[in-house]
Amino acid sequence: MSRREGVVVEFDAHVGLGAIEADGERLMFHCVEIADGRRDVAVGTRVVFDLRWKFARPEAFAVQPLI
Repeated sequence: MSRREGVVVEFDAHVGLGAIEADGERLMFHCVEIADGRRDVAVGTRVVFDLRWKFARPEAFAVQPLI
């Protein structure tokens, strides 16, 4: 499985849900999927992540902010 890159375009800290824009596709992720243990990430942050299918659609997981 190869890692993908994208940009966080939306994140709601209250519910812990966010969206990543990658290759013209919008992928959702939950804060527990942020790899370094933090529970929020700023909009505009470049990230790398893995992709999996959950509930019949793609989802980002193992989300890691790029420094």
